[in-house]
Parts: sequence; C-alpha cells; structure tokens
Amino acid sequence: MTDYRRLRVALLGAGSVGSQVAGLLRQHADELADRAGARLELVGIAVRDVDAPRDVELPRELLTTDAETLIVGADIVIELMGGIEPARTYVLQAINSGADVVTGNKALLATHGPEIFDAADQVGAEVYYEAAAAGAIPIIRPLRDSLAGDRVQRIMAIVNGTTNYILDRMDTEGAEFADVLADAQRLGYAEADPTADVEGFDAAQKAAILASLAFHTAVPLDAVHREGITAIDKSMMDSARHAGYVIKLLAVCERLTGPEGESISVRVYPTLIDRAHPLASVHGANNAVFVQAEAAGNLMFYGAGAGGVQTASAVLGDVVSAARRHIAGGVGVGESTLANLPVVPVGRVTTRYHITLEVDDQPGVLATVAGILSEGRVSIATVEQTVVGDGEAGSGIARLVIGTHKALEQDLSETVDRLAASGVVERVVSVLRVEGD
Repeated sequence: MTDYRRLRVALLGAGSVGSQVAGLLRQHADELADRAGARLELVGIAVRDVDAPRDVELPRELLTTDAETLIVGADIVIELMGGIEPARTYVLQAINSGADVVTGNKALLATHGPEIFDAADQVGAEVYYEAAAAGAIPIIRPLRDSLAGDRVQRIMAIVNGTTNYILDRMDTEGAEFADVLADAQRLGYAEADPTADVEGFDAAQKAAILASLAFHTAVPLDAVHREGITAIDKSMMDSARHAGYVIKLLAVCERLTGPEGESISVRVYPTLIDRAHPLASVHGANNAVFVQAEAAGNLMFYGAGAGGVQTASAVLGDVVSAARRHIAGGVGVGESTLANLPVVPVGRVTTRYHITLEVDDQPGVLATVAGILSEGRVSIATVEQTVVGDGEAGSGIARLVIGTHKALEQDLSETVDRLAASGVVERVVSVLRVEGD
C-alpha cells in the first residue's frame, strides 16, 4: 500500500447527506487516497445529538457536539449542517484556521457568498460547493472552469426536485396540486413545511449561485425575482398541454444587452416550455441545467438534484479536489466576480406570454381586449376562445387564451391590470411566461 500523506478531514453535520459522506469516506478510503494522492482521515463529525438515529452506522467515537475544537487543526472542513448560523461562523473559522472548505449549503452561499469567498482569498484557502446548486449534477466546475473562456448567454434550470415532481405528475396524470404535494410529503420529496420548495425560495438561492458564476458578478439573493407554483392548477396544466407546452418551475439567468450596455436578469417562476425542448422531458424529482454559451452553444446537465448518496458524490468530488490542492500547494483559486454587471428588475425582461381570461360572451369584447393589449404595446400572436357559461347565446362567459409576441414584462403587467379593470374581463385566470425560444 502506498504511503500517502495524511490529511485531516472534519465533517460538520451527519444528516442524510453528511452520514453518506462519512460512510463513503471510510468505505472507500484506499480508493480515494489513490485518487487524491493523500489519505483522507475523518477525524470527527460534529452533530447536535450524538444519539440521534442516522442513515449510516457511524463509530460513536467520531461523533462530537464540539464543532469548534474539531475545526481547529483540520486540513479540510466539510460543512453539511445547512442554514445560516452556526454554519457561517464555522465556515469562517475553518477558513481563518487555514483549512479548505467543502459545502453544500446553498442558503449560506446565496446570502453570504461574497463574505466567505473574500475571507478565503485573504488567506489563500478555497471554497468548494459543487453540491450547492444541483445536487449530484456537476455544474459548478463546468461554469467556473470549463466555460471560463466563453460567454454564457443564458441558463434555464430545473433546480428543485420537489416542484418538478409535483408539476410532472400534474401534467402526466391530471392530478391536482394539493393531492400531489401530499404524496410528495409522504414519499419524503417535500418537507412537512414545503414553503421553501413550492414558493421558489430554494430555487432562488440556487439561481443566485449559478448566475454569479455564469456572469462573473456577485448576485445578491434579494435581486432574484421569485414566484412559486401554488397557483398552478389542473385547468392551467390542461391549457398548457393543449397548446403544446409543459409547465416547469425554472430558474432563468440571462445576459441582456440594451442601449445602456450589458446587464443580467435572474428570476424564478413557473413557465411554459415547448414539449420539444430538452427541459420538457425532465421528469420526477430530477434536475437539469440548460446552458446557452456564445461559442460552446447549447449544453445540458441532467441528473439527481437531491438524495443523500447522490449529493454525497458531488461532495466527495470536492473533497478529492481540495486534497489534490493541498498536495500540490499554492493558494486557492478565487471567485471571478469582477464583471460587476448590474442585475435588473424583472420588469426589464422581454419574453412571450400566454394570458388566460374569462370575459363576457358579448359582441365586441374581443375587440376591446385586443385594443387594450395594443395600447399597452403587447402584440397578439394567437387567440383561442371557448364558451364556458351555460346560459343562452351571448349571456355566458367565454374563456380567451391569448398568446403574445415578445413583450416587456413591465408593459405586460400594466396591461393585465388594465384588462382586469376594463369591465369586460370577469377574471384574469393566469399569466404564464414562455421560455426556451
């Protein structure tokens, strides 16, 4: 057996991912040593409760509630606790003690990424976070390294498995949102409180991380426009299917060019995707990241976006990279955020829309609606009308599904408000953007 240098590895957190990381570090120690060029010695695991049940059986002597003592003297610290505090404090402590950090903590990086990366730059350490954006899918290294010489134009990503599972079943089975959410909770895809997933908070954190990398710009979380999927119902799914679309919750990170120069938009919302688009075929709880680059063209990364053992794969890949850096020596590679592109509000975005309205089934109503859209600089591409009322001809309710050409979000929003107040529109049923053109 090769006599490798030993590197001390401290693990913070032993939940579904952390326990798998610990188990795989011990199970494949010899193989990982050959790949890293160093023996990775797991010196301890910081947990809240040493007696709590875990997915993987771990030696009790490795478990401790004293994270700070464990961090001191470690060469590599793996942070898988989640949340902001005490994770932020521990990560900064690890960096300041000279350790490299591996983390899967999307909330921490989306909120305090610049502070953490600056701290690492000050001491020549490095922060690895492949598991923070799309679970097992390798996307951080491709954006940071492989595409560093290219110009990323747009990213469209399904980065939340819970919402994709819900929307996929609503689409394929005709199920209602509440029923599928309950199934997702029973299967462990959704938490008892699913707010972070179904309201888009989780996806927004990941969008901030992806956009920061893709556009070499620090993107604060509060600059990400966020909408969830709780308003999506069976009728909207049926309408999308009839028009040849599927509804997905997308994180969209886009480079924009205008009279004032370049800027970026980062947004999360439910969108219509043409069924021929690769993202439309992402089923179940899987994730996918679709990257459009100036030179490389279209690239898609697909796989498991969550799961203990799957995410542990990404974490261990980072651990091996950190170990190789320790053996090779030299300072860490800092984050490239010098482009400083402005992040514009969603109102500055231009895209296509499908607007569904319930209107009075009376002569001249369609002309009135068309006039309001035209006044708002929203051009109609398609119109489909069906009568949904049960009264006599001309006394019921008609449903209009209007497809638009590309329009400015601000113009569209103001126009929809005017439609709602027009007197001929009984209800604005839905407004969905169309992405993927």
